[in-house]
Amino acid sequence: MNILLALTHLACVFVMPFLLVGVVNRTKSWWAGRKGPRLLQSASDLWRLLGKRPVYSQTASPLFRAGAYVVLVSCLLAASMAPMLGQFAPLQFEHDFIVFAYTLGLARIVMTVSAMEVGSAFEGMGAAREASFSTYAEPALFLLIGAASVATGMSSFADLIGHLHSTPYFAWLVTPLVMALFILLQAEAARVPVDDPLTHLELTMIHEVMILDHSGPELAAMQFAAALKMTLYAGLIAALLNPFNPLTSPLACVLVSLGLMLGVALVVGCIESLTARLPMRWVPNYLLAASVAAALCLLVVGWGAST
Repeated sequence: MNILLALTHLACVFVMPFLLVGVVNRTKSWWAGRKGPRLLQSASDLWRLLGKRPVYSQTASPLFRAGAYVVLVSCLLAASMAPMLGQFAPLQFEHDFIVFAYTLGLARIVMTVSAMEVGSAFEGMGAAREASFSTYAEPALFLLIGAASVATGMSSFADLIGHLHSTPYFAWLVTPLVMALFILLQAEAARVPVDDPLTHLELTMIHEVMILDHSGPELAAMQFAAALKMTLYAGLIAALLNPFNPLTSPLACVLVSLGLMLGVALVVGCIESLTARLPMRWVPNYLLAASVAAALCLLVVGWGAST
């Protein structure tokens, strides 16, 4: 059973990023009255990039050349610890959520350093924004994991997500936790309203400006890592909403999780079609809303445990 779930999780990691990006793009095209690209067009784009020779700046060091692959490996490692199918993760141990959070933090640091490595003031501006906004996103992640941990008494990421449904706090926690995770998805995956992956305006770019000097397979690694982050957080949202346990009802759990992840991508596409990117000065307040929602969950759990 665990082998089957591990293979399903592996398929989610390597297939769902392309599918979710395709759903987002097709949803945006539908709102614009266009047919849009194929669902797996991003896979073709990345395959094309893998066949190109990368071009490096004269100031780029080996650190820059290795940065994209470190980001990709870090995201893959984080995905192996994320319980996207509920109470299961291929890599599971006590307090693994701390390693999960800091693995994503490592990817962010390496991406920031790579952006500054080429000596471009333009990319340095994007790196500064990324570092600034991450200080608002990381507390939200720890607070929402802490709330789930206190509510369930579990110490591993998969267990605390899987057992949250059986706690008396679930009805109170599910909505703010999903809201916080959705905001984190938009921040980590560089989606509207935090960022816009299609923009090329100097004053509004964050993630895209940080990877301007990447090309070929390294650009493919960066783009896949961003799609994987969206898949990762969509999977966590699906795990919170999925009523089935993968250990007792594996087929139903997998089908519902995949459907919920596609639903999250559909919502992302609708939001990007109907709203504009927030002004830069408003982004910290928007990210702070995720921390406030997660902190309220922690207060509810703490108050319930003390009464």
